[in-house]
Formats: sequence, structure tokens, C-alpha cells
Amino acid sequence: MLFWIVAAALTAAVVLLIVPPLLRKPEGAAEERAAYDLEVYRDQLGELERDQGRGLISEAQAAAARAEIGRRMLAIADRGKGPVKNGAKDAKKGKVPAARAPRSAMALAALLAVLLPLGTLAVYGKLGRPELPAQPLASRNLDHERGGPPKNVLAAMDKLKAQLAETPDDPQGWAILGQAYAKMGRLPEAAEALGKAVALAGDDLELLGSYGEVLISANGGTVPDEARKTFDRVLAKDPTEPRARFYAALARFQAGDSKDALERWSALLAESHADAPWVPIVRTQIAEAAKALNLDPAKVTPQPLPAQQQPPVAQSQGQGQNPGQGQAQGQAEGEDQQQMIRGMVDGLAARLEANPDDVDGWLRLSRSYGVMGESAKAIDAARKARERAPTRPDVLVAYASALLSAEPRSSKPGPMPEEAVAALRQALAAEPDNRDALWLLGLNAAGVGQTAEATDLWTRLLAQFKPEEPEYTLIRARLDSLKAGG
Repeated sequence: MLFWIVAAALTAAVVLLIVPPLLRKPEGAAEERAAYDLEVYRDQLGELERDQGRGLISEAQAAAARAEIGRRMLAIADRGKGPVKNGAKDAKKGKVPAARAPRSAMALAALLAVLLPLGTLAVYGKLGRPELPAQPLASRNLDHERGGPPKNVLAAMDKLKAQLAETPDDPQGWAILGQAYAKMGRLPEAAEALGKAVALAGDDLELLGSYGEVLISANGGTVPDEARKTFDRVLAKDPTEPRARFYAALARFQAGDSKDALERWSALLAESHADAPWVPIVRTQIAEAAKALNLDPAKVTPQPLPAQQQPPVAQSQGQGQNPGQGQAQGQAEGEDQQQMIRGMVDGLAARLEANPDDVDGWLRLSRSYGVMGESAKAIDAARKARERAPTRPDVLVAYASALLSAEPRSSKPGPMPEEAVAALRQALAAEPDNRDALWLLGLNAAGVGQTAEATDLWTRLLAQFKPEEPEYTLIRARLDSLKAGG
């Protein structure tokens, strides 16, 4: 109630500040303006005499200018004499007629007096949230509110830069720093760091592709010569790499060689599956190149390969096909797909055995094993990632998740494995806003009856979502359940 009283008082004060000046006619404004204009013209006369004395203008020119200035001064004097009806008589009697505001000003004042309070109330009713408690400035994460990176990320980057100053021949360190800069939108610094990584790493195709993309982004979408050379290096090693093929064609198109660009994009589209993520943009670029060459886009746009995703068995059966035959065919296709996935996972595992320092590779392998239901292998891969990056929050969360996935399902909540809880607490210490750690630790606290800890963790997590997001609704429901003793 106190809030609404204060709000009403402030609104009334604003109205009183705005409306009264509109109802008053400024006194003496015309006289002050006339006096100012006369002073200006007097200065012009003085300047005219000085110019004539120095011989800058002739006598005839000076006379004409004096006549024009004099005419303007007389016009001002005539304007100042405009008597109103009975004005002289009233002045002799000591009466001064009251000045009245123009009708437009009075109408505006009335409109503001009504609309200002109503508009304020309508806007606050829509957007305001008076039920929220006050948040002291000292307790707020201003960097986070401004959209900037968390302090722990900046601290980690400073530490990495210090390490690179001592060991500048570390390509992986430069690559990590460049990718961090790119995510922060600091593209020139990202390009510089990735350039150093490329110079040290040689022909790492993924790194070359990232470097080329950052160069293009830093150049406003135009492919610079360095990026074109970078993608040509990728194509020299792997002529089928789609990202390099796309940007190499874009470089030719921007250089004016629309024919070469059209041929490159057409070949890329013809060799891509229909569900590949780059197919729509390649179609768009083919249309632009075709128009530049005065060609019909429909006639020069090839059809992509069939989608890799197999349709459901029920849809793949023809009208005259035996259902049992369709089911057998579906099972065979499913087995082929499983064999293909198994081959990919086994290939990744073999590459990691040859290059065991690839932390992200171990994380991908752990997730793959988890999807395939091989919990022990998933835990082992996540553990190897943790051994190589023991302080990375995402690695710690992945390790804890692998441990939790191996736990037997139970309808009754209970404590999580101590090793998983320890990894999650370490991740939260390194990154206080880590959503996965906040959620999982909240579940563990709620499962063992530590309601206060669970409430604190989930309240911190809730602050990271907007009310219209589904995660907000879920977390809000969990908090309400905790308050109700559930």
C-alpha cells in the first residue's frame, strides 16, 4: 500500500511540474526578443561603418545596407507598438489585462493531466513487479546483467594469457583463447589468437576452418584474402569439406567470378544430403549467383542427395508390400544404422587412444557410450577427460552425469554418489552460475532433506531464466514444492 501512495504522490508532483507552465503566457517575451534584435542590428551598423572606413565597401553599398538595416529596425519598433483594445485606458488606471494561455496549450495541459497518471498506471501494470524484494547493489552481478562474461571466465582467460606469454608455442592454448574471444564477440583478438594457433598447428583442418570463419566475421561478412587462402588450404587436404567449399565459393562470388562460384555451390549442393544444415543457405547463394549471370535459378539448382534420416517403417511400406517384409527390411536398416554408429564410436575411441590429450574428444566419446547404454565405458571416458582437465566445469559435470547415469533407477529420491557430488561442487566453485551443477546439487540436497540448501541452489538457478521459459516454470514448481514440504 505504501508503494502506491508514494507512486501517486510522485505522479502528482510530475503533473504539477509540467502543467502550470502550459497555462501561463510568458510575460515580456516579445519585448525581450525585440530588444535583442535591435541590439543585433545596432552591432551590424557599427560593423558597417568599420568596413566602410577600411575601404572594404563603397559609399553606395554602405548606404544601401544602412537603409535595409533601418527598415528592419523600424519593423521591430512597429511590432512593439501593437496596442490591444482599451489597453491605453487600462494602463492609465493602473490595470493590466491578465495574460491568457492559448487554447492549444490549455488543451495540452488538460490532456497531460489525465493521460500521464493513466498511462503510468497502465505501463506499470503491464511491466512492473512490485512483489519482488529490493536487491542491494553490492549483491548484484553487474557484469552478468550487462551480458558480459562471468568473472571466473575472465580470470581463466587472464591466467591462460599469462601462460601463453611464458610458453607462446602452445597451439592448443592459442586456439582456446581465440575461441573464447570469438564467443565474447572480440573478433579481431580472436582472429589474432587463432592465427597464432594455425601457424603452430600446421594443417589442423578444424582449426583452419574456425580461423577462416572468424576472419570473415571480423571483416563484416566479406571473405578477406587470408580467409580465402585458409579455406583453399583445407580443400587441398580434404576437397569434400563443406564449410571450406562454401566459403571458397563465396570468396569467388564476392570477387566478381559468379560463374566459378555457381559451379562450386552447385557441386556442393548436389553432393549434400537434403537434411544437411547448410543446404538452405547454399540454395540461396545459387539463386543469387544465377541472377548475377541472368540465369533461371530453378534450371541451374541441382537436387541434393536423399536425406540421411530413414523414414519410419510404416511410411516406407508400399501399398502392395507385405507388412512382414517391410518389418524385416526396417529391422535390417536399423541394424545397419547401429553398425554405422558403432563404427563411428569405435573410430573415435581409436583416434583418442592415438591422441589422448583431446579433452573434448573424450567428452564426445562419453556421451556416445551413454546414448548406447554402455555406462562403464561412458564413466571411463569421462574420467579420462577429467584427468586431463581437472578444473574445467563442463568436464566435471560430464563426469558426474556419467556416474549418475550408471545408478539404478528409483522412484524414491536419495543421496547421489559422493564422487558425483564432489565433482559437481568443484564445478560450482569454478563456475558459480553453472546451471547443470546448480540443478543436480539441488536435487541431491532435496533428496536428503536439506531443504534450505536446495532452495538456495534452485533460487540461484531460477534467476538465470525468464518467466516465459519452460525451465523457469519447472524450477518454480520445485521451489513451491519445497516450501510446501514436498
